Amino acid sequence: MNRRVLVLNASYEPINVCTERRAIVMIFKGVARVEEYNGHLIRSARMEMRAPSVIRLTDYIHIPYKNRTLSRKNILLRDHSTCQYCGQHLPPSELTLDHVVPRSRGGESTWDNLVACCRRCNHRKGNRTPEEAGMKLIRRPRGFSLHVNRQIMRYLGRTDETWRKYLFYESDAQS
Repeated sequence: MNRRVLVLNASYEPINVCTERRAIVMIFKGVARVEEYNGHLIRSARMEMRAPSVIRLTDYIHIPYKNRTLSRKNILLRDHSTCQYCGQHLPPSELTLDHVVPRSRGGESTWDNLVACCRRCNHRKGNRTPEEAGMKLIRRPRGFSLHVNRQIMRYLGRTDETWRKYLFYESDAQS
């Protein structure tokens, strides 16, 4: 019941990711309809149903520009759990967050100044800017936006083929 389900607005625009449990509640309340199934069965004492993979809201919901909470988890999702200096993909427990402009030099804890970083690179960079340390960022940090939100959803859904047509994948090379 903790598998991920893609939530689409009534206009088929991807807006969120939730758990199967939350998706089923939304379906039973009549708030959403199933668009795709994931192949698993969910059983209760009285019934059995196919588990949803993609649901669509029955009514369109206007979603204003929203700021995603700045957190370690969201920075690691944005950066695909990859060190932004050496490119090494690591489990979240082995990554740190690095301030591109160190806090001691006025760097703030913002989307545009934090990147995922392995311990080795973080230690090597120390209290310097990447240029001073002779290091180069693979990708400049970006603030949260609709594009970053879709990028996170693509990353989360990269193993679920049923999500592909709703997440605007340009090619298999980018997933």
